Amino acid sequence: MVKDGSRKKLFFYVTEDWYFVSHRLPLAVAACEAGYDVSVITRVSECGDAIRNAGLRLIPFENSRSGMNPIVELWTLARLAALYMRERPDIVHHVAIKPVLYGSIAARLARVPHRVNALAGLGWLFASSAGLARWIKPAVRVALGQVLRSGITLVQNPDDQRVLIKLGVPEAGIRRIAGSGVDLEQFVPQPEPVGKPTVILPARLLWDKGVGEFVEAARRIRNRGIPARFVLIGAPDEANPSSVPSAQVETWVREGVVECRGWVNNMPEALAQSHIVCLPSYYGEGIPKSLIEAAAAGRPIVTTDMPGCREIVRHDDNGMLVPPRDVERLVASLIRLIGDSGLRRRMGVSGRARAEREFGLRQVIRETLALYAEDGS
Repeated sequence: MVKDGSRKKLFFYVTEDWYFVSHRLPLAVAACEAGYDVSVITRVSECGDAIRNAGLRLIPFENSRSGMNPIVELWTLARLAALYMRERPDIVHHVAIKPVLYGSIAARLARVPHRVNALAGLGWLFASSAGLARWIKPAVRVALGQVLRSGITLVQNPDDQRVLIKLGVPEAGIRRIAGSGVDLEQFVPQPEPVGKPTVILPARLLWDKGVGEFVEAARRIRNRGIPARFVLIGAPDEANPSSVPSAQVETWVREGVVECRGWVNNMPEALAQSHIVCLPSYYGEGIPKSLIEAAAAGRPIVTTDMPGCREIVRHDDNGMLVPPRDVERLVASLIRLIGDSGLRRRMGVSGRARAEREFGLRQVIRETLALYAEDGS
């Protein structure tokens, strides 16, 4: 707790306001309640009011998650450094690769004393080996190894921790907190809905999230005459190079292979209307928030044996793990759950217990606030 009269200035830097609201807003509010003077630096598109209404100071900052124009990117870095020099924050909390890279350099130039660099997974750039990613990845790896030599580096799973250690990041400066947490009072188990089993994929519609594999699995299962619904809950993310084109999603819906609800604001309701949650991701996840929510809601999960995903699911305990891009194994796992309501209930109970034990929002907030104190605040 920060004492009255000595309020530390804590700045969050996140590229998108919607991501901040989805993944970091409760933490920022808790930091305010703990006595920090909290500001949020982000591009404002749709959630500015939600940030302001939470009692946080919003600093609009235009930037691009996927921009690669060197002149534009240098200008973004210069503006961020100037902002830090002007505002003089005591602590900066950067979230995701680009804010970590740019924010660390800007904080060093502005002599910000305390830095928390949070990598919520290594993302598209590390997961992809095609096109632009193949050329940029080596430079980003070197840059991360350099900028993360000071301050606290926050990761969400042990695989990412091992990668960073290999890049030269001091192990003593790395801390691991399992995701952004789930509100265990908001996400609670509900009885399964009546009707055909419903399998949902709750995520941004990116190829690397396994959307293509999900759709192909849905097609094969439907062709076998097995009654089930397959629903995409999310929307394309045009700022991400891996985004599924909207026209492709519309084609799948017209074919009757899947349904698409788009972006939803009430995920507890969406989970209550489902029977199975599926995320066949090979994205380079940290800890997928959608899977933590699914576990808390008592829904069985089918996901890939990939970093982050396997931190949530224990095979044949609260769900099933399949190899990435393996549609046949994905189909087999989904069919098994579709046809066995007792197995779904058993896995749902186990998932809820894991969420309570490891992924509760209060626990994540408590551990993160401790990082601010550990970093000298």
